Amino acid sequence: MAGVNKVILIGNLGKDPEVRTLDSGVKVANFSLATTESYKNRNGERVENTEWHNIVLWRGLAEVADTYLKKGNQVYIEGKIRTRSWDDKDGNKRYITEILADNMTMLGSRQNGSASSNDPKPQPETEAPEPAPDDDLPF
Repeated sequence: MAGVNKVILIGNLGKDPEVRTLDSGVKVANFSLATTESYKNRNGERVENTEWHNIVLWRGLAEVADTYLKKGNQVYIEGKIRTRSWDDKDGNKRYITEILADNMTMLGSRQNGSASSNDPKPQPETEAPEPAPDDDLPF
């Protein structure tokens, strides 16, 4: 039986996306996404737990991120978890766990006066193809 690697996240960008264009012309965007859960502990006090996720968007999704996403925006992400490693400049093995997004929807209203809150334009919803192995470079 095959395994399933599926992640769904709704959270807020911790920083503006970093968008790069590779030598092949393919765009890739990276940003951190915060998800916060809250619950009451045994004493009835509200406790919040924030997790930070490294999000990677390729091609069309990277274009959307470059154009529309800013720190604080809320987004819905679907994708898969990937952990990869590389050797840094000092020869130390480094690891990173990322969410490779294949679907993203912007949530909430637009901010900072770029469009009014009653702007009838729909928010972009996009899907991206699986990245080719040679596009996979450490960031």
